[in-house]
Amino acid sequence: MTDTVTNDPEPTDAETPIADEPFSPPLTASEIGYHGAVWDIRKDTVDYNGKDMVREYIAHTGAVAVYAEDDEGRVLVIQQYRHPVRLRDWELPAGLLDQEGEDPLDAARRELGEEADLEADDWSELIRFHPSPGGSDEEIIVYRARGVRATSDAFDRTDEEADIVKRWVPRDQVVAGVLEGRLSNAILSLSALAVERLESR
Repeated sequence: MTDTVTNDPEPTDAETPIADEPFSPPLTASEIGYHGAVWDIRKDTVDYNGKDMVREYIAHTGAVAVYAEDDEGRVLVIQQYRHPVRLRDWELPAGLLDQEGEDPLDAARRELGEEADLEADDWSELIRFHPSPGGSDEEIIVYRARGVRATSDAFDRTDEEADIVKRWVPRDQVVAGVLEGRLSNAILSLSALAVERLESR
């Protein structure tokens, strides 16, 4: 009787982890169609499958956000007015990468101080994502900050940041608010769900 050797089967598509793939069709033209106070609108023409395709999108600086936790595992959330959606939404401290050459982690440290008068000892990258890939090239990096304490000085805030409301909230309450539709901020939602998943492993 002859022994048969069985090779492991090739993984099926369902067994292969999915991942975004870099892809850059030839760029035949690119121009700034509108110069804004904060962001520009860029118009690109690309050769896509042999045909010209025109796309306009927000040319974004990128941004960082901070998921800050206290010793009880509560998350710091801030409430401020967001004009495009006419909401005073609850969100994480966050800000633009609009200082040339600034390291994203340094920017996150700066934003935590500027928006919440806090600093932290322990920093790690939590998630990074593109919030609206069909209309903007923005990438957001969220850092998880622990060992949090008050800064020695309070930051002088203006405009919609002048009346920021700060609150420490248990993570399960944030997750419940996201799933029940009471909290709609994308950065807060993704970050809270990511930490919930990490802590449940």
